[in-house]
Amino acid sequence: MYRTEALTEADRLMTVCNSCRYCEGLCAVFPAMELRRSFDEGDLNYLANLCHSCGACYYDCQFSPPHAFAVNMPVALAAVRADSYAAYAWPGALRGLFARNGLAVAVLAALSVAGFLFALGGKPAAGGFYGVMAHNTMAWLFGAVFVYALVALWMGVRALWRDSNRLIPVTANPAALWQAVKDAASLRYLDGGGVGCYNEGDQPRDRRAHSHHATAYGFALCFAATSVATLYHYLLGREAPYLWYDLPVLLGTAGGIGLVVGPIGLLVAKFRRDPAVADPARLGMDVGFTAMLLATAVTGLGLLVWRGTGAMPALLAVHLGVVFSLFLTMPYGKFVHGIYRFVALVRYARERQMLEAGEIEG
Repeated sequence: MYRTEALTEADRLMTVCNSCRYCEGLCAVFPAMELRRSFDEGDLNYLANLCHSCGACYYDCQFSPPHAFAVNMPVALAAVRADSYAAYAWPGALRGLFARNGLAVAVLAALSVAGFLFALGGKPAAGGFYGVMAHNTMAWLFGAVFVYALVALWMGVRALWRDSNRLIPVTANPAALWQAVKDAASLRYLDGGGVGCYNEGDQPRDRRAHSHHATAYGFALCFAATSVATLYHYLLGREAPYLWYDLPVLLGTAGGIGLVVGPIGLLVAKFRRDPAVADPARLGMDVGFTAMLLATAVTGLGLLVWRGTGAMPALLAVHLGVVFSLFLTMPYGKFVHGIYRFVALVRYARERQMLEAGEIEG
């Protein structure tokens, strides 16, 4: 096992908070904390990923700075959460990508775009997308990198679940999974106990939650558009590009708009965040991933608008390069926070079931 400076500080704060328990109604972190009397690395990583960083506990806490206890749970858990991404990264040799994630994402994106521009340069636009790059080539290339990303993410999830299962062993069930889906879909614990997210100071607002929703649902719609287009191609024999009223285009357009509005809102929220609850050490990772999502949407919408022009091959190369780098960096950047947070929500829902059934003691 390991014990970093961030974990040591989080352990100290959990001990203080477990004695006070004033914030137990704000989010899921504090009721989950109260089931434990000590905290090993797996517990702290679980609690850190359960935190939605709404900031409410900082402003409500009587022991927050300048008190001698210096309780700043949002910053402490943000540090542990970011460290957990590297701790559970697979393969372990690539954990270093998290240290300078913003730079790594930028370099990989630039190289991917340059590679596709070189490979597709000079191809005529008259043949459509698959005249520029054969469908099977595109499917195999992106399918392979996507499967790799899924495997790497699964290995990280497996390690996180194993580590957090030491003190209170749980097995997920359908009810816990469904509760986690509802909690994640509604961002239930980003509301600061019901009043809103404390992002810019002690006045709660919902703007950050709205930007998260636009981003998450925009990504889901884009994924749905790709999935439907795959069914069109293999089941119906219909090849892209599709007409404006076809389902892949409608889903992709709606998703692309969400992935423009949402990431812009998140970037604004990030730079307006109250320094008292901000985590500047991870700014590069946060901005790098958000910018990558924004670039994916902008290049995709641009390709949709100008797909019938001579600019299509270059636009396709840029879009494919951005998407390829997004897939490749997914297991080694901020994308994992959504996956790990969902895992934490599943565990929390199961723990609450077990508590109500008397299987564990509060």
